[in-house]
Amino acid sequence: MAQNKIVTDENLMESAKHGTDSYPFKCYFEKLSQFDFHCIDWHWHTEWEFVYVESGSMTVCVGESMFSLSEGNGIFINSKILHKFYSSDETVIPNFLCMPSFLAPENSLIYQKYIQPIVSSSLSYLILNGENLWQGEALEIMKQIFSAQDREVDGELLTSVLMQKLWLIIYENIDKTCMEEQVDDSGSVQARLKLMMQFLHQNYAEDISLEEIACYANISKSTVLNLFNRFLHITPINYLIGYRLKKAALLIKNTEKKINTISYETGFHNVDYFCRAFKKSYKMTPTEYRKSKNSTVQ
Repeated sequence: MAQNKIVTDENLMESAKHGTDSYPFKCYFEKLSQFDFHCIDWHWHTEWEFVYVESGSMTVCVGESMFSLSEGNGIFINSKILHKFYSSDETVIPNFLCMPSFLAPENSLIYQKYIQPIVSSSLSYLILNGENLWQGEALEIMKQIFSAQDREVDGELLTSVLMQKLWLIIYENIDKTCMEEQVDDSGSVQARLKLMMQFLHQNYAEDISLEEIACYANISKSTVLNLFNRFLHITPINYLIGYRLKKAALLIKNTEKKINTISYETGFHNVDYFCRAFKKSYKMTPTEYRKSKNSTVQ
C-alpha cells in the first residue's frame, strides 16, 4: 500500500487522483506522525473514503462534527465532504478511496438504486464501531480489502467483490431517512464554506477583512462567522493566519529567502508578530525551523 501526502488545489479538493479511470480505487497506509502537526488538514474529494484506526486514536472533523476515533474503529466519509484528521500520538490509519462508480456504472440500475441515493443524501459520514455487530463485520471486510492489495494475481477482482459486500452491509443497515433529504452541492452550506476558504487561499498575502469574505460569498458577516465556527471550529481570521503560516513554512523549508521577505510575502507585515505566531504554532522560530528541515534532508 502506498504512502500518501495530501495535496489540495485552491478549492481544497485533493489534487491526487486515486486509482485510474479503469480502476478508480486506491489503498494507503498512513501514519499521522509523518504529517506536519500529526494532521491531515482540511480537504475533500469526489471519492468515498474508508478509514480504519489500526493503532492509536485520532480526532476527526467531518462536516460540522468533531469526535474521536480509537483503535479498532473506523469511518466512512461520503463524496465531497470536507474532513480533517489529527492526533497527538503515533496513530496508524490504513485507508482506501474509491469512486462510487467503482461499484457499478453510473447509468446502471445498481448505481441509481443503491449508490446515488447515498451519494446525494444528507449523510456526511458513518462511524464504524467495532463493538457493534454489523459495523464490526464491515470493519472486518475493510481489513480483508487491505490484505487483498498484496495479492498479485487476483487482487483487483477480490477487492471489487469485497467492496460490493461492504456496501451491501452498509446499505442494509444505515438509517434510510438520510436519503429523504437530498443535498444540492452547489447551494449547500459546505459549498459556501469551500468558496470562502478558496477566497482566503487565493488572497492570503493581502489584507482581508471579514466584510470582504462575506461579500465574496454573498452572505452576511454573522453567517461567515457561524459557518467557520460550525464546521472548522475556528474564526475566519485565525484560519487565515494558520494558512499563512503553512505557506510561510513551505517557503522557509524550500527556499533561501530571508525571513522578513517571507513574512511580507505571506501577509505578515510585522516581522516580530510573524516570528511570534510562527513559534507559537511550530514550537520553534522560523530560523530554527529552517535548520531542522535542512538537517533532515541531509
